[in-house]
Amino acid sequence: MKPLLIKDSIFLEHDTGNHPESIERLIAIYNSIKVLEPKLQIEKPLLATKKQILLVHTLEHYNRVKEYAKIEKAFDADTLTSKTSFEVASYAAGSGIRALDLIHMGMAHLAFCAIRPPGHHATPTDAMGFCLFNNIAIAARYAQVLGYKKIFIIDFDVHHGNGTQDTFWEDDSVFYFSTHQAFAYPGTGNPNDIGVSKGKGYTFNYPLMPNSTDSELLDVYTNELPKLVKSFQPELILISAGYDLHESDPLASLDITHEGIQTMVETILLLQKETPKIFFLEGGYNTKALAKNVSLTLETIIKFSN
Repeated sequence: MKPLLIKDSIFLEHDTGNHPESIERLIAIYNSIKVLEPKLQIEKPLLATKKQILLVHTLEHYNRVKEYAKIEKAFDADTLTSKTSFEVASYAAGSGIRALDLIHMGMAHLAFCAIRPPGHHATPTDAMGFCLFNNIAIAARYAQVLGYKKIFIIDFDVHHGNGTQDTFWEDDSVFYFSTHQAFAYPGTGNPNDIGVSKGKGYTFNYPLMPNSTDSELLDVYTNELPKLVKSFQPELILISAGYDLHESDPLASLDITHEGIQTMVETILLLQKETPKIFFLEGGYNTKALAKNVSLTLETIIKFSN
């Protein structure tokens, strides 16, 4: 069964100019992965409906994204909009929905959503950190509508996914696991942050010190993550795939190599091999390194599909 690749030129229409989260990121990725496309099942995203986006976000936030895009108003210095941004962000949110529909019908087992804008910083009430809607959180809630009861989210972006954490902070049906650079934007993700109420113990944060190498990263993915997954027994695993942990990234200070990232991806794919997994593109701002890391991820996914 070929793995899924969700991609579309619509994602090039969220125009952020010379911003680090630019059109050039996806152009580099799409050019790099052309050679792999015969081994992939390529699908277009769905346009997420208002009802689907409101599974995570407030109506006020939904309307604000729509209105800000109309007038090309920025949420902050980092989080810009253009005329088409609301539509593009709705397609980004609908990418996981498309992948889930196909997985639920038995037409795929593994998927990668090559999309933008990213999503893991968007909280239920706010856009921030380049993110308008929280793509992975919306997918998790939609999966529960389809009947998946327990979902495990892995976030390896160099920046902590505060929006995803906030969404499931009091929830014991979605486990949120994050490795990220300590003392980096947005300043959240302390190891003591483990959730509250019935969600207590269902959030796991592992900050990596600046200049951490493959060995420190892979120690967490080899020794900590499998125990948590085995204990939780999820029916679905979703991954916030942010490639700004790479040593060349201009917005971070970790020393993680291409080989380290590929090994980490292999470790993730080995978790409960029978469990469906969907990767969602998040960060990565050196376009050459980003394209290579996505290609390596897709090559690894293809290998695990055979």
